[in-house]
Amino acid sequence: MKTLFSIALGILAAIGGYVDIGDLVFNTTAGATFGYQLLWAIVLGVGGIIVYAEMCGRVAAVSNRAVFDVVRERLGFAVGLVTLVGAELVSLLTLAAEVGGIALALELLFGHSYQLFIAVAVLGLALVLWAMPFEWIERVFGYGGLCLLVLVPAVFKLHPDWGEVAKGFAPHLETGNVPLYLYYVVGLVGAGMTPYEVYFYSSGGVEEEWTPKDLTTNRLNAIVGYCLGGILSFALLICAGALFLPRGISPELLGSVALVVQSPLGPIGLILMLVGIAFAVSGAAIDTAFSGAYNIAQFFGWEWGKYRHNAGAPRFTIAWIVMLVLAFAIVITGVNPIQVTEFAVIFSVVALPATYLPILLVANDRAYMGQYRNQRLSNLLGIFYLGVIVLVALAAIPLMIITNMGTQ
Repeated sequence: MKTLFSIALGILAAIGGYVDIGDLVFNTTAGATFGYQLLWAIVLGVGGIIVYAEMCGRVAAVSNRAVFDVVRERLGFAVGLVTLVGAELVSLLTLAAEVGGIALALELLFGHSYQLFIAVAVLGLALVLWAMPFEWIERVFGYGGLCLLVLVPAVFKLHPDWGEVAKGFAPHLETGNVPLYLYYVVGLVGAGMTPYEVYFYSSGGVEEEWTPKDLTTNRLNAIVGYCLGGILSFALLICAGALFLPRGISPELLGSVALVVQSPLGPIGLILMLVGIAFAVSGAAIDTAFSGAYNIAQFFGWEWGKYRHNAGAPRFTIAWIVMLVLAFAIVITGVNPIQVTEFAVIFSVVALPATYLPILLVANDRAYMGQYRNQRLSNLLGIFYLGVIVLVALAAIPLMIITNMGTQ
């Protein structure tokens, strides 16, 4: 049980990173459009986030420094400030989308006004962030999101063509629109490696007061947590490929996504799916609200962290409150939360190199890391994924324009 609780941070980070409101629809739409052909892109994203999450968790454990401490020092004030502004905008857009996603899930569960549930979502998040200890936030929302594992039996009940599923783990395009295919590749890889995941993960390691003795816990969090997120992504895409593609259905609403479970498993499956969505999207909202506050506090050298309590880090507390208020102001206008998240995913891809390069540099720095610096395998994987990151960052905006955000 102690080991199970020790990987709660990785599960919360993975659930919040892989199955937020936009990713639910993005993975499902990719499956409905290209069947199983994009499973390999999920593998690529999962591998990248495992490599860099382990790296930044190790940096946090050894040096007690989180990502934006590193960004500020390695990139300098001016470039670091640009990175900070970009990170905050992406986190804010993502938080607004998650708040809208919570409201949509509650509306589907209880049937009342969407606008009412926006206010309920923001107030509920504020109460949790204010009163709940960090370790219980991890456990409640990380393990609550595991209701989404109902997707796994749904895959088998839908009886996909397993030969075609196996082919999907190798890059190929049988038929279809090449720019659209590449747009989904960028989106799936980018969604797997969104910057706020490592902002939250590394800061969480500091919150939990990791030391070099916790490096095994760090590896377990990174590998188990993010592999779990990858399994859920595989299941979403496979279900969509089996259920929606043959029928020509384009799942553009949260209710459509829930059909991938309702169709094979019935009402019980649907309820578990919606409960899982509510917890997962709430976990993503917590990730992004804290990430925005962590980034600002770390960049400017303020006191930060839940472990200091609200009065012990007042500017950090004010920062996440402001994030919630701004997110509420955005989503109450009636903007589509799914589209907002897709914008956030694509624009976060552009910010990936400025986030991941400093992590790689510090993880190799003998002065900071000593005997715990990167070994050859970590460096080979880190450099490979940095190359992938640069490619998807360069391709993201052109593909978004060419495909009209995946609609052409």
